[in-house]
Amino acid sequence: MLVLQRLSGFGNAVYCTHNQYIRMTTLYIVLAIIALFVLWAIFAFNGFVSRVNRTKEAWADIDVQLKRRYDLIPNLIETVKGYAAHESAAFENVTKARSAAMGATDPAAKADAENMLSGTLKTLFAVSEAYPDLKANQNFLQLQKELGDTEDKIQAARRFYNTNVQDLNTAVESFPGNVIASSFGFKQMELFQLSDADAAAREPVKVGF
Repeated sequence: MLVLQRLSGFGNAVYCTHNQYIRMTTLYIVLAIIALFVLWAIFAFNGFVSRVNRTKEAWADIDVQLKRRYDLIPNLIETVKGYAAHESAAFENVTKARSAAMGATDPAAKADAENMLSGTLKTLFAVSEAYPDLKANQNFLQLQKELGDTEDKIQAARRFYNTNVQDLNTAVESFPGNVIASSFGFKQMELFQLSDADAAAREPVKVGF
């Protein structure tokens, strides 16, 4: 027995067999699924783009603060030299560490270089302990304050960057987002791991007479 289904379109009645009706319904369902998949893929792709851009922006903020730190260090060295010119080894170590940090590019290398730089700065600030006049010098105190403020901003920028990196890395690893990530070349990014901020630079010098 032939079963007819009535389909209406633009005021005209169209009749088809039951099998044709099933095929058309199936086709609509498949097309709807494909459309949903395409929309999801676009949404997932844009999500990865947004995460990557946020991470790059966060890294740029770190870079700004690190450059501010690099700019302060030569002035700090010159100030200390005025009171302890013979401490040439300490000055040379800080200068080398600064150059290495400025030349590092990827987060892992940058973190290692920055940790090394912090270590040499601790040595430089330790030198000041032997020179009461230097510890009381207003220029030295101001530089120390600015370095401490910069350290705080570096740590805040680092936390923001690492939060964005973790969000991106989780999305890259998680299913089904990892399908889009692998298809379009989105990859995990490195965390920026620093040791604790330089305590010598963060704490005011205790001036003694």
